[in-house]
Amino acid sequence: MKLLFLNGPNMNMLGVREPDIYGRQTYADLENYIRDFCRELGIECELYQSNHEGDLVDAIQRAYGAVDGIVINPAAYTHTSVAILDALKAVGLPAVEVHISAVSERESFRQVSYAGMACCRTFAGHGFAGYRMAAEHLLALQRGVIAGASSRVEITVE
Repeated sequence: MKLLFLNGPNMNMLGVREPDIYGRQTYADLENYIRDFCRELGIECELYQSNHEGDLVDAIQRAYGAVDGIVINPAAYTHTSVAILDALKAVGLPAVEVHISAVSERESFRQVSYAGMACCRTFAGHGFAGYRMAAEHLLALQRGVIAGASSRVEITVE
C-alpha cells in the first residue's frame, strides 16, 4: 500500500507557529514520525507540503493511479478551498482528513471543512497521532476490515 501524506499552508512552521495550539515539534519531526510508523505498518509513503493551493491540487491529481489513498491536512485551506474538494472528488481515492488541533473547539470560521466533504473520516485534536490513525484507517479499508469509504465520520478528542 502506498499513501500520500499531504500538508497545507503553514505546516512547515510547526514548532514555531502557535506552539500552545500545535505543540513544539517541528515539521521535520512530523515527517520522521510518519516515515517511522509507515515503515512499521509496511506502508510506502510520499510526503508533500505546500503553502500554495494550486500545488496541493496538482499533488492530488498526480496521486491518481500512483497511490492507494491520501491523508490530508489541508490546514487553512480546509475552510476555504473548493478546488481541493473538487480535486479529491475527481481522483476518487479514499482520503482521510487530519488536523493536529481540535478544530471543532476553535473559531467559528473553522467549523466548515470543504476538503472533509470528500474524505471518509476525520481525525482532529490527536496531534501527530492523528496521521497514524488515518493511515491505519486506510490500511483497514484496503484490507476489507472495514466497509467502504463513503460514510463520513469525524473523530475528535474527547
